[in-house]
Amino acid sequence: MIFVSTLQDQKKIDQTYKSLEDYKKDSDNLSENIVPYINPSKIVAVGLNYYDHAEEMNKKPPIEPMIFLKSPSSLISFKDSIMLPNHMSSKVDYEGELGIVIKKEAKWVNTNEAKKYILGGICVNDITARDLQAIDIQFGRGKNFDTFCPIGPYISDEIDYQNLEIKTYLNEELKQNSNTNLMIHKIDFLISFISKIMTLNRGDIILTGTPGGVGQLKENDLVSVNIDGLGKTSNAVELCFK
Repeated sequence: MIFVSTLQDQKKIDQTYKSLEDYKKDSDNLSENIVPYINPSKIVAVGLNYYDHAEEMNKKPPIEPMIFLKSPSSLISFKDSIMLPNHMSSKVDYEGELGIVIKKEAKWVNTNEAKKYILGGICVNDITARDLQAIDIQFGRGKNFDTFCPIGPYISDEIDYQNLEIKTYLNEELKQNSNTNLMIHKIDFLISFISKIMTLNRGDIILTGTPGGVGQLKENDLVSVNIDGLGKTSNAVELCFK
């Protein structure tokens, strides 16, 4: 199934397609009006979940998942502009990731039942003010500026979550090129682990981590996250203040 929402006459309309092929027949008519399908109560992100990203950050891979929260107010659509907070930060990075959208309330979920709680996957760019992340140690400021979580264009359950090519392009140049099968902590385990800390609600998103190749965004850049079967985000980069 494909899940997508559009804005029509200032009203959000949720639509479901039986297959990606059915969605593609309509996609040209929908694309300019697509908005996020979900309204999560929280976005739970996983840090350092690929060995090559841990290496480029000069960090040891965590024994247990390293989780942090992103604010739902950071969400934007797959074509909206990323706004660089140049009043506070001078180094903002892209991080292409697979997002997992929760289907129903998940609490104390067993790993072998985790897939029952997945609505589908979605493209995500976990935008990060890297300089503030380093200064603050905690991630609350560096991960949560408005526009710091582009998602979309649609949610799909027609994918092999643990075997997807994930690529990030900056100004059409390939910067990240990996596969979700290289995750340190796999998706089933992440859902189980997180559900034993906090209740996951329908529409919540788990960001499953970024592979190596992260890099800085600058004004007038165009950044795109492409994932097999999930389309791509394509976001222009602007300054908050000129």
